[in-house]
Amino acid sequence: MAIELLSGRILAPNFGNSIYVWGGVITVFMLALSIGYLLGGRWSLHDPSLRRLAWLLMLGASSTIPVILFGNVVLDWVFDQVRDPRYGSLLAATMFFFIPTAIAGMVSPYAVRLLVRNPHSSGHFAGLLYFFSTFGSAAGTILTSFYLVLYFEINQILTGLIGISLLLGLIATLIGNRENAPGA
Repeated sequence: MAIELLSGRILAPNFGNSIYVWGGVITVFMLALSIGYLLGGRWSLHDPSLRRLAWLLMLGASSTIPVILFGNVVLDWVFDQVRDPRYGSLLAATMFFFIPTAIAGMVSPYAVRLLVRNPHSSGHFAGLLYFFSTFGSAAGTILTSFYLVLYFEINQILTGLIGISLLLGLIATLIGNRENAPGA
């Protein structure tokens, strides 16, 4: 949610902050998440592991880096090609955020697969995971919109979010390696 909020601010200098821009942003994030959920569920059927979940986290984080490195250049190019804020913002949001959001969407169903050991408890673990995920999204929304944007530049916030995801992925990789070690 923090990145979704920031995406509006990223697009605003070129396309404004209208309902068209937010409609495009929300559409891109919702479509990317839905595809990510589908792919994550399918991928979880093939040799699921904490290490593979960690790679998803790190891949999603890394796929956001181009926004920081090339954001202004790409936005200027898109604006020169498509000046209509409806379609220009939709194209820019797709270019920047579709892949990272789809990968992020893969995490939840994959994590559910790792948590469920007994089919009778699957609903409990899915509910628990989605509770923490949604609660975290709400907390991230408040933190980003009420505080972070007051003290940091957009690229600094993105860098921090990427760093947190990479760190969590690294920790999960280390834990996953330890669980797979002989005698673990």
